[in-house]
Amino acid sequence: MRPSVEWRDTKYNGIFEEELRGLARRRAQDPLCKVEDIQGVLQNLYIMDGADWYGRGEVQDITMAATIAAYEHFIAEWKAEKTPPP
Repeated sequence: MRPSVEWRDTKYNGIFEEELRGLARRRAQDPLCKVEDIQGVLQNLYIMDGADWYGRGEVQDITMAATIAAYEHFIAEWKAEKTPPP
């Protein structure tokens, strides 16, 4: 991979993993936290992402994309735990 592009992947992966750790910590430490709470935050992230009329810049775009992906992943994993196998 070219070094001029590699930093983007490094940034994305770092944010993604950091968000997953934070979500897991919240779930473990807050007995009142429900998947619906996390979905509500995700909905707000979608709104914030769509409200980027003036441009955040590349770093913030990467951060937003990684954050949204982490929330989507975390929610899917949580729901999969509750879904009985076929």
